[in-house]
Amino acid sequence: MDIIKTLQTELNIKYSQAEAAVKLIDEGNTIPFIARYRKEATGALNDEVLRALDERLKYLRGLEEKKEQVIASIRDQEKLTPELEEQIRSAATLVAVDDLYRPYRPKRRTRAMIAREKGLEPLADLILLQRLEEPAEKAAEAFVSEEKGVADEKEALAGAMDILAERISDNAQYRTYIRRATGDQGTIQSSAKNPDEKSVYEHYYQYEEPVRKCAGHRVLALNRGEAEKYLTVKILAPEEVILRYLEKQVIIRDNPNTAPVLRAVVEDSYKRLIAPAIEREIRGSLTEKAEDGAIKVFGKNLEQLLMQPPIAGQTVLGWDPAFRTGCKLAVVDGTGKVLDTVVIYPTAPQNRVEESKETLKKLICKYHITLISLGNGTASRESEQIIVELLKEIPEPVQYVIVNEAGASVYSASKLATEEFPQFDVGQRSAVSIARRLQDPLAELVKIDPRSIGVGQYQHDMNQKHLSETLQGVVEDCVNKVGVDLNTASASLLEYVSGVNKTIARNIVAYREENGAFTSRKQLLKVAKLGPKAFEQCAGFLRIQGGSNPLDGTSVHPESYGAAEALLKKLGYEMKDLTRGGIPGLGRKAGDCRKLAEQLGVGEITLKDIVGELEKPARDPRDEMPKPILRTDVLEMKDLKPGMILKGTVRNVIDFGAFVDIGVHQDGLVHVSQMTERYIKHPLEAVSVGDIVEVKVLSVDLEKKRISLTMKL
Repeated sequence: MDIIKTLQTELNIKYSQAEAAVKLIDEGNTIPFIARYRKEATGALNDEVLRALDERLKYLRGLEEKKEQVIASIRDQEKLTPELEEQIRSAATLVAVDDLYRPYRPKRRTRAMIAREKGLEPLADLILLQRLEEPAEKAAEAFVSEEKGVADEKEALAGAMDILAERISDNAQYRTYIRRATGDQGTIQSSAKNPDEKSVYEHYYQYEEPVRKCAGHRVLALNRGEAEKYLTVKILAPEEVILRYLEKQVIIRDNPNTAPVLRAVVEDSYKRLIAPAIEREIRGSLTEKAEDGAIKVFGKNLEQLLMQPPIAGQTVLGWDPAFRTGCKLAVVDGTGKVLDTVVIYPTAPQNRVEESKETLKKLICKYHITLISLGNGTASRESEQIIVELLKEIPEPVQYVIVNEAGASVYSASKLATEEFPQFDVGQRSAVSIARRLQDPLAELVKIDPRSIGVGQYQHDMNQKHLSETLQGVVEDCVNKVGVDLNTASASLLEYVSGVNKTIARNIVAYREENGAFTSRKQLLKVAKLGPKAFEQCAGFLRIQGGSNPLDGTSVHPESYGAAEALLKKLGYEMKDLTRGGIPGLGRKAGDCRKLAEQLGVGEITLKDIVGELEKPARDPRDEMPKPILRTDVLEMKDLKPGMILKGTVRNVIDFGAFVDIGVHQDGLVHVSQMTERYIKHPLEAVSVGDIVEVKVLSVDLEKKRISLTMKL
């Protein structure tokens, strides 16, 4: 198999692009580095395409390795033919390779093996030739042997039939047809183990749907219902169609002495050996496809969440709401430094509202707090009511935002949080996290396992290794798109920078603490275990503001400093012009980049990137994202009426719709059918996590706490 050609076709890119990307990956370059600094080589493939290419490359190489193992195993058995080898080498999937290997794979003792040991294979061959001039039972008499343990002709015939059933089961062509027929014409069916038992799976208590139409979220729901012992799930195959196909393949002569036996063999082979395996395969394939889809959605949601714009320069009060143990507060300044922490008890059972308000007024006045970041957990509604009352009583212009606190408790109890805030308890750390995730979502959320952030569906039911790898890749891409301040970034943020691992990240922080702030990117080479290769991968993503070289504060890679300096000189600028916040209009002055690139000895795409960066150094891609909704008043679920039009924030996108926060502590659902007037296959075609959308209330169910919304206004 030509892997490069396969990648070219599957990803719809040029052969040269696929070849260059594979070469760069094999040389140990990271995806963010290739996407940002090797555009010339790859034809500007973005990180999404490169990650898909990397994942597919691993699969195809694993496939080739598997083929070699299978061919070697069959060769060792002295059963390899040129035709079989060609079939294996041309197989496009691991399933196809497994099908071809099945007859030669070492098996545990089967009924067919036992029959062969009893010398019944010649009888099976006679029956399969379909030339018997006497009934099969009569022919079986010749194989009765007390010595071999064959008591009578019935036992001999049964053994021969077992051998034939296994042969049919092991036929790759038959299995391919049956797998396809079951997938195309089969149905997936579920029923309740206890129909009277109430559960969230009641929709699936009597459920049936064609296999080919079963959406990923329904597959995952069926799997979970089955795992939790509420449902029985099975695949109903087009049995008659399959049996007729097998009979047509196996029974080539209408011989009354063998045809009835072979029909029985076909039925036994299918029902006992093939059907259960194919059902497992199809269930596995459906699950894998559903997981892949869910993981992609999770990754997209996570990307949007991490790329939320930071609210910079404000002193924020982080509020972790609770009842019995009180609400934990943390005051955090514009740089993320914790100024104060306190616990108040405005909620039940203490209800010390006035005392709590006085504490809050003092904090707001003392620290000039302009924003309150309220977690959306337990007692959030009651806390919001108190905040709104407070804002009406004070002269200071303070606003509040309800923040999704998913993962805050995971972080606050982690080893990382203990190291960061050894003097704080779990609640105080959580309040700090809630404040900081509003100030800089990316820097704070990287401290939490992405699986705990709460923007997916069925994440605990998926292949955790695949999920974790995908989400780690998303975080890595986001961190490198934004860039990292080398002198302020935490170790947990630094470890996501291209070429930097946990050890190097800790070493960077240690170097910074020991030697003071970095003044040059070149100093990175003095950091323990950060060698030339790691420097090449990470340098462009690490920024130094106010350093000795203004280019260190941009995303221009050190390898291109010469070209950048030559460009500035050629256009009549000096390096100090960069320190004033960039050179507007540089692109217009540069003119024809192709000609200029040749003169400067760099690629045209690289030069365009340099020009863009010098025009606006270290631009933050998050600035283009919608800003969070700041509130000063409260709305409750009972206030909602059908027809009301509200602004909300998309909190989660799933296969069948999106959950929108409209400020009532219960996110409303916009079903995929209510998103646009045009038909869309998936909600991600219309919305992303963090989008600010206008919605209309369709219905409100106070008892079930369900809000139905539409974006069709």
